[in-house]
Amino acid sequence: MKTKLFIYSLVWSVAFSFSQTKVADTFFDNYAYVKASELYEQAVNDGDESIHVLTRLGDCYYNNSNSQKASIWYKRAFDKNINEIDSEYLFKYIQTQRSLGNYNEAETWIKVFKERQRSDNRVASEITDLSIYNTLASTERVYVDIVNLDLNTAYSDFGGYEYNGRMYFASTRPNENTNNKKLYTWNEQPFLDIYETSVSETNGLKEHGPSIPIDITSINTDFHESTIAITNDGKTIYFTRDNLNKRNKLDADKKGTTHLKIYKASYNNEVWKDIEELPFNSDDYSNGHPALSPDNTKLYFVSDRLYKGMDVQTDIYVVDILDGGNDYSVPKNLGSSVNTSGREMFPFIAKDSTFYFSSDGFINLGLLDIYKSNILKASNEKPINLGAPFNSGNDDFAFYVNSETETGYFSSNRDQGKGNDDIYSFSSYECAQTVSGVVRDKQNNLPVALATVELINEDGKIINRFNTDLSGSYSFEVACVKNYSVRASKPDYDDDVQSFTTTTLNKDVHTVDLLLDCPLCEIPCEIVINPIYFDFDKWNIRTDSKVDLELIVDIMRNHPKMKITIESHTDRRGSFKYNDKLSQKRALSTRDYIVSRGIPIERIVSAQGFGERQLLISNEAINAMASRKEKEVAHQKNRRSYFKIVNCNDN
Repeated sequence: MKTKLFIYSLVWSVAFSFSQTKVADTFFDNYAYVKASELYEQAVNDGDESIHVLTRLGDCYYNNSNSQKASIWYKRAFDKNINEIDSEYLFKYIQTQRSLGNYNEAETWIKVFKERQRSDNRVASEITDLSIYNTLASTERVYVDIVNLDLNTAYSDFGGYEYNGRMYFASTRPNENTNNKKLYTWNEQPFLDIYETSVSETNGLKEHGPSIPIDITSINTDFHESTIAITNDGKTIYFTRDNLNKRNKLDADKKGTTHLKIYKASYNNEVWKDIEELPFNSDDYSNGHPALSPDNTKLYFVSDRLYKGMDVQTDIYVVDILDGGNDYSVPKNLGSSVNTSGREMFPFIAKDSTFYFSSDGFINLGLLDIYKSNILKASNEKPINLGAPFNSGNDDFAFYVNSETETGYFSSNRDQGKGNDDIYSFSSYECAQTVSGVVRDKQNNLPVALATVELINEDGKIINRFNTDLSGSYSFEVACVKNYSVRASKPDYDDDVQSFTTTTLNKDVHTVDLLLDCPLCEIPCEIVINPIYFDFDKWNIRTDSKVDLELIVDIMRNHPKMKITIESHTDRRGSFKYNDKLSQKRALSTRDYIVSRGIPIERIVSAQGFGERQLLISNEAINAMASRKEKEVAHQKNRRSYFKIVNCNDN
């Protein structure tokens, strides 16, 4: 089931590439962009440079916010034949160029896009003064303390929202209280749940307690829950959830896509209960990201429903809350003052009635930027881009602010973060310092020599580098009242990134130690590798078997010293001598596929056919079966390739 959320020689190679593309398409259509990108790149290496493959590659990286790689593949598609390129790819390429700071290139392509899409309000007018981008990116005379929260993980954490001394957010971190251990294929992370934590504030700096799942008995399920809004009296919560049936299983439209819906629950006796689906939801499109007006009389949300009979990406809508929350008006699109032909998402209304949202349809620094609007007071006022440090060349979204204290949160997948998305707190307020530390091995706590340590500023730019000596030590000079990150890296190790904020005290010293983990230092003794199967009298690798073989390829890549054997078999039909030859061909074709995916042939100790000698189901048992279909299923189980690990713990 797939979920649609808002927030990867000549004759033979051609045939193989086509097959590889079909496998990649299967992963892409199920939003498994990481795996799809890998397979599309293999297809390119095998000679398939079709516009379909090139643009799909661009989309894989674009959908996971990798502007650098998305830009490369879109441009290669343009170079093939720009006239065959759908205009939406032009816009995505423009966004990647903005994201990378290539503003001149972006504006060049905006002109091309506008010639094709004159009615698209994302390019209502060209920018003649490119200095506006530099203004948006500059943090000069911007005194905002941005802090990457300690509660962030290596997973996706976003949507910070405060109410009554608690902070709520969504996260894909593993939740022991859910039964679904499957990964969401879009980003290969667990499904989203809503979490809460205590929050306190000292001198503008926020401190948070342990993060726990919100009311696990009612709100969180085995699938996606995220982005909330709570009424002023604390008695009602609105939240986003996957479309579930009465058995709490995913429900889908005719295309097999599960959409998002908005639900509400009531707080009674310290428990969230009486969960209700809002009446304007649909099985055919998504609604999500609820936000309340300050007086709680209106509910704002995001939807990809048809607007004026046309498909849209996502727009922001509003409904009146009627009859004490028991009824709602017909959803109303906020119109062109806020919505564009692109993506508008994550609305929030501050206590002073300022309207905040994220969009990629206005002038921006790339991908999603955060904007503010006075639409609740003046409907024709244009939104204002908040600029840096709130916005970057990456996705910046889910803005929350206490307009009285000028503190709040926003979310971003900018490079210096801890995970795919991180929550950042901010506070506004009005100096040389030093940051130093030691890079250590996480497993044995010993210093790591020749590690590269990078100093990264609040705009995500690397401003200094240092290679550690035998002591594992590093040191950088830094400015006062700034946000930085230090990132340590070394081949075969996972990177470690730590964020810190310099103070107002001159010559202050900050100690930031970094831990590098080497997950591939040991090979587990037991890894389950399932067999693959063959058609009758065939030795070619089927499409479904290629999907299974990719799992083996991934395991061997993750464990570079692991070696395997391949054992292939046939059913009983055919002569003994013929089946020996057929099984050997199956073993070799299995080996050759794994090798074609970049695994050295010497890591496959043997590829041997056993003919019909090791039947899983005997001929006698098959002959006793009643139906032809049942017999064929049994024969299929005999036509297989098995995989065995022949070394353990690098021995």
